[in-house]
Amino acid sequence: MTDSTSSAHEKPYTTETSTSTALSARQRWFQLALVVLAAGTIYPLLYLRQYYQPTMVAYFSINDLELGQLYSTLGTVFVLSYLPSGWLADRVAPRILICFSLFATGLLGFLYASQPPFHLLLLIFACWGLSTGLTFWSAVIKRVGAIALPTERGRFFGILDGGRGLVEASLATIAVAIFGWYASQGFEQAGFRRVIMLYATLCITLAVILVFIRDPSTAQRQHRVAARNSNLWQDLKTLAAKPNLWLLTSVVFCGYQLFWSTYNFSAYLRTPEYGVPAAMAAFITAGKMWMRPIGGIGGGWLADKTSRAGVLCGVLVSGALGVSGLILLPAGIPHVALIAFVLLVGMFAYAVRGLYWALLDRCDIPPHCTGLAIGLVSVVGYSPDIYLPLLSGYLTQHFPGAQGYRLFFSYIVFITLCGAFGAWRLHVRFKPNKEA
Repeated sequence: MTDSTSSAHEKPYTTETSTSTALSARQRWFQLALVVLAAGTIYPLLYLRQYYQPTMVAYFSINDLELGQLYSTLGTVFVLSYLPSGWLADRVAPRILICFSLFATGLLGFLYASQPPFHLLLLIFACWGLSTGLTFWSAVIKRVGAIALPTERGRFFGILDGGRGLVEASLATIAVAIFGWYASQGFEQAGFRRVIMLYATLCITLAVILVFIRDPSTAQRQHRVAARNSNLWQDLKTLAAKPNLWLLTSVVFCGYQLFWSTYNFSAYLRTPEYGVPAAMAAFITAGKMWMRPIGGIGGGWLADKTSRAGVLCGVLVSGALGVSGLILLPAGIPHVALIAFVLLVGMFAYAVRGLYWALLDRCDIPPHCTGLAIGLVSVVGYSPDIYLPLLSGYLTQHFPGAQGYRLFFSYIVFITLCGAFGAWRLHVRFKPNKEA
């Protein structure tokens, strides 16, 4: 097996470089803004439950178990879609895939707003899994890589995640205001319908705009032709022989769990040991969301100025220390200290999400199977979605109060430090390439 540290130095990743250099700086930033808008608009439509769950259950005349079945269907399709999503992104222009995803998701949104019966809701969520997983996820990552210069990858991927969070938070504020106005008039379900239609309309509008955005060069078309003529199993064997790609996969696997742990912060603060009121816990959680643009964009900018893998390692260590602080905070501590730790960990977690994909270009991936590599990393890297809810639920049920959460967070500290070690190993292997 060839050491990809040296081979990456001799054969730099050229797929996106040849494409990005065909665009002016204004065109690249404009296309990035459109991709950020697309990513920030398409997913909230699927996850309206985080703001409107009681209304949503009443609107569709379903119960909590059936609601769980809908999201279980969505998650299952996601997991099954990651690898073929990458394969597809190598063979179809990412712009076309993104346009299709937005248009299909928007159309399904209008059907969703019509209060369909449960069996149709299951079909809608399954189709959403395809339109936001199979045809969207890898295409977005590949598109951002295609428009970023080698010296901009950190900030571009940081802006993708941070900007997406900013878009989501801004749209959520507008949607909640619309819903609140209708609810204050006694038309809560009508307000929910308007929220659905707002997101669906935005998805279709962005799809129409992206139709008119040109693909910048012939290089991508050449790589797609090469992908169509390639052998899938041979490509998988090629990727399996890339040690840096597996190191990156381990970093995504560990770093994503740091992010996932932030979902438990609100419930942890409300345990009797800390006694944070429900309204304040919700406020703190909302404040954490606004750390996403700060962490994602700030981390990406710093990574481009220094070392992407090195900064990622430092951010993971900082995140582990922040979670350790939450574990060790004594009962009765002032709420301002709790807020500070939650916001800091949130910022580090979002910085991690904005950084790990910026390392893909240093993993010596053949240009024609970049999308397949994205799908492969995603299958393993995001697999904690399957078992972390079970682990968290088991610990918090069998160890009441803060103790269960502390045990869960202790696991998160350990796995995050494992990710930091993986990032440090990448930093060492990339060292001859000063960009990484």
